[in-house]
Amino acid sequence: MLNRTPPAHEPDDGLSRRRGFSLFRRKKPYETVFCDSYGNPLPPHDQDEPLAPIKKPRGKWWWFSRGVAAFLFLFIMLIAWLAITAPLSKSLQPIAPPQITLLTSDGQPIARDGAVVDEPVKVAELPDHVADAFLAIEDRRFYSHWGLDPRSLARALWSNISGDGMMQGGSTITQQLAKLTFLTPERSLSRKAREMFIAFWLEAWLSKDEILERYLSNVYFGDNVYGLRAASLHYYYRQPENLKPEQAIMLAGLVQAPSRLAPTRNPDLASKRAKLVKAAMVDAGFLTQEKADKLPNPVLDVRIRNTLPTGTYFADWAMPRARARSAMSYNKVTLTTTLDSRLQNIANDVVSRAPLGKAQVALIAMRPDGEVVAMIGGRNYKESAFNRVTQARRQPGSTFKLFVWLAALRADMRPDDLVDDSPITQGGYLPKNAGEKYRGQITLKEAFAKSSNVAAVRIFGQVGDKAVIREARNLGVTSKLAENDPSLALGTSSMTLMELTAAYAGVAGNSWPVKPYAFKKDKQSWAEWLFDWPGRYGTNTHRRMEDMLRAAVNNGTGRNARLAIANYGKTGTSQNNRDALFVGYAGNLVVGVWVGNDDNSPLKGVNGGSIPAQIWRNFMIRAIQGAGPSGKKKPAQKPDPDGPVGPLDVPDNEDLQDIPIDLRQSEIRINGADGVSVSTRIGGVAVDLNINGDGLAVESGARQNGSLPEDR
Repeated sequence: MLNRTPPAHEPDDGLSRRRGFSLFRRKKPYETVFCDSYGNPLPPHDQDEPLAPIKKPRGKWWWFSRGVAAFLFLFIMLIAWLAITAPLSKSLQPIAPPQITLLTSDGQPIARDGAVVDEPVKVAELPDHVADAFLAIEDRRFYSHWGLDPRSLARALWSNISGDGMMQGGSTITQQLAKLTFLTPERSLSRKAREMFIAFWLEAWLSKDEILERYLSNVYFGDNVYGLRAASLHYYYRQPENLKPEQAIMLAGLVQAPSRLAPTRNPDLASKRAKLVKAAMVDAGFLTQEKADKLPNPVLDVRIRNTLPTGTYFADWAMPRARARSAMSYNKVTLTTTLDSRLQNIANDVVSRAPLGKAQVALIAMRPDGEVVAMIGGRNYKESAFNRVTQARRQPGSTFKLFVWLAALRADMRPDDLVDDSPITQGGYLPKNAGEKYRGQITLKEAFAKSSNVAAVRIFGQVGDKAVIREARNLGVTSKLAENDPSLALGTSSMTLMELTAAYAGVAGNSWPVKPYAFKKDKQSWAEWLFDWPGRYGTNTHRRMEDMLRAAVNNGTGRNARLAIANYGKTGTSQNNRDALFVGYAGNLVVGVWVGNDDNSPLKGVNGGSIPAQIWRNFMIRAIQGAGPSGKKKPAQKPDPDGPVGPLDVPDNEDLQDIPIDLRQSEIRINGADGVSVSTRIGGVAVDLNINGDGLAVESGARQNGSLPEDR
């Protein structure tokens, strides 16, 4: 390549001639000329199309370096994949969740669930015949291979083809550890390939003794027992460091098929398998034939038996929470729950005595802060483990009116404010009161106590659905609630009994939301105390709501739940009597009771104010001291001649548990010039007696007309 100025014969561009000296004269730029190998100039090329550089052929070194780089990249990616999917620490964890025993608050065991595991073993501390037994039958070349044993694979393949039966498996102990701790038991080529990769990974980072220790500490031995230490204690009641040769041989034989070969279930098969292990030890040189012939058949010494049930309604709910609280380790875990054995026994007894017929029942008792102390999820756990406290979503009926009235109080309404308790004749939704009984203008307090449906819908329309849903959410209800639906006021959106009872607990303690718990809470940190403030109602709002809840029990639909102490609650009955509920609180207990059929069929003659209220009351009388009749006669009082006339054959309120249900459901109304009306039930049939100037009129079997029933 040469640089030259334009020759003389080239055209004059006006710049090549020197016409005097000029400081700013433009000079002709040098031109680049390309020459061949002999120095001859090549034809000029356009600057926009430069010559392409000549490509040099790629040599062997180039391909070798690229191959090494690709290999290193894939190797690093493989190491990263193994580090994520097969961390070495995982082989130190038990392959099955450890056994957890749940205790009541007073220390009585109620349930046990999980595998029987124990502390890992150390190969250096085991007798030689223990490790030799497992190596002989499972992987006799363990200390000489690198995770895979081609001889064992070939021998296993030949045994399968010839049908002689396998003395040894095709997988090494390292492969078995990889499969136990990192992989699923599926049978596929991809799973086998991953198993081999992980086996190499384990061999690269762990010593042979460490691999054998982790294998022996995790392998399954039948009877829900995992690991050599747990197995030796379970079958022979001795530590693995003290195992006799015949005992070690028996345990080594179980690994092939632990469920089928467990000596507690199939002693003959276990003994036959032990003979194969002895033969393998002789063949491997670990044992002489003479000593093998002298070894006796080991005698079992099983002293620990799991006699506790693996589940109850409460345990099924508490066990996942127990797993979350306990770290994954080889130690057995014993946790004390909040379940009160005395209250649980009372609940069982009360429910068993209730006249339920074929209906199901659920009961939950908790403290105002959510501490669950009793739970009945159904009539019989063995027949049905379905928990109707935590799993069943049913309509709460009029118990949902708590949220409607709370929204009204928060909207500056008062219990003495009037609401129209007359039929609704306009609009798309026309609810009715039970028996089509209406009282005209009544107070909010009376409407709540009598569980007026039309009043609830009218209040719902005034405060709005968002205000009602907000109160339910505040009190911890998480179930879906229908928006822009007036029937929500009557409890048509389903939820669990636990949610509903926890909401009432929030009112009882005036601290919400309440989250039910099965284990004692940890001490609140200063940060939680500072930033996690619970919700609270104003003093007036809370007092007024409790006043109406008390009226519902004393003068309303919950009369069957009256106690000798102050108690608060609300009845609930869903459409066509499919669900009957009573939820309330007294003393330091909040209790919810549900009665219904699993197939959602209607109940016959049962509503929230009958059997559920009775169950609630019977439980409370025995659970809370002083809630029942005192048994002492009240001091005689001087009669007031100007006082109301009372029947002489009806006991005081404290003895109401002895009065027939029908009498306690009677209602007497004085209608002034219209006379007196009495509503009662005779033989389970509703009867209305009207006494006026025209005489006595009797009406029976008041029709429901498809309306939501009044909670009597």
